[in-house]
Amino acid sequence: MRAELLVHNLSRLATLDPGREDPLGELESASVGFRDGRVIYVGPAAHAPEADRVLDGEGCLGLPGLVDCHTHTVWAGSRAGEFEERLAGASYADILEAGGGILSTVRQTREADLETLAGLARTRLRRMRARGTTTVEIKSGYGLDVATELRMLRAARACADTVKVVTTFLGAHTIPAEWRHDRAAYVAEVVGPMLEECAPHADFIDVYCDRGAFTLEEGVQILEAGRAAGLKLRAHAEQVAHTGIAAAAAELGALSVDHLERIDDAGVDAVAEAGAVACLLPGAQLYLKDVPPPVAALRARRVPMAVATDLNPGSSPVHDLWAAATLACVLQGVTVIEAVQGITRNAARALGRPELGWLGPGSAADLVVVRPPPGEPPTPAAVIQHLGGQHVEAVVLDGRRVH
Repeated sequence: MRAELLVHNLSRLATLDPGREDPLGELESASVGFRDGRVIYVGPAAHAPEADRVLDGEGCLGLPGLVDCHTHTVWAGSRAGEFEERLAGASYADILEAGGGILSTVRQTREADLETLAGLARTRLRRMRARGTTTVEIKSGYGLDVATELRMLRAARACADTVKVVTTFLGAHTIPAEWRHDRAAYVAEVVGPMLEECAPHADFIDVYCDRGAFTLEEGVQILEAGRAAGLKLRAHAEQVAHTGIAAAAAELGALSVDHLERIDDAGVDAVAEAGAVACLLPGAQLYLKDVPPPVAALRARRVPMAVATDLNPGSSPVHDLWAAATLACVLQGVTVIEAVQGITRNAARALGRPELGWLGPGSAADLVVVRPPPGEPPTPAAVIQHLGGQHVEAVVLDGRRVH
């Protein structure tokens, strides 16, 4: 079959095809053909089909379109001033108690209309797409009232013309200021009117269960309500303090548990037994000067590990999934192979999207073509070693070149 677009003669291609024997499914001198939004050829360049348009991939590494499986891409306002405060020695808790942190972003996001929120998010997503990210999970959580949470989810879905978007309802991000006197009433709001309005616009429900946020009992209640509403589950887990939510969420059927800096051995065992994905967020670890999650323990129990940016305006203003992969290696002890799997196939698994994160018959028609830094070979190690040094030559989304 003649291809509409052929990415031809890639020096190396990491297909991440689970049907291949090596962990990255690598091919040399390979081509990928697309037609009608589908992959129609993955294999040796010498046997590639004829094509209407040909993109030369010589000297480049090809990978499936990258999957950023944990972001907070929709927000309004700036917290650059707080960044300076933290550099001067203020703690996040100090800033939060003064009305900053998440609560600052909540105030500014509530003031923004749908068009503003969607416009800001679309600009961020275009820049992420230019770096090879073709699928992005986007959470609400900066509204903390029915109207703004719904507006955030609608803004996220309005950006599906830019990348593939997966939406997550995170009304349980923190207790808003106006409900601090009655947290039980706010939990009732989240599992009642807020969930009812937001569930039709979300794929997942998430909860931030931690010191200063939601308790284990509240987190379980919220996840159970989301599951009853037909949403898939995930959780911000064991970041600041150990709560037990990673094990509880996994046992409830969560597809991923995220952060995990303070997960214990029992939690790792529970996540492994449930088959959930551990989502690592090295940007937050870096900005908060935190400890790494127990990667060796997760590896020993064969827990699949995803890597994401955690893009947000405060604790992880990281827009580049390549940078997150590099930081996961340097700060968290992830291997290059694990990092590549973490931003492709395992990230797709965390989102319950088996067609994403690999290339082959039946996969999504998404591809990133990246040139390594000058003098480096087109290998995953060379591309990930250099923080920001790789150059994205082209991005294919749904079989169309979009960058």
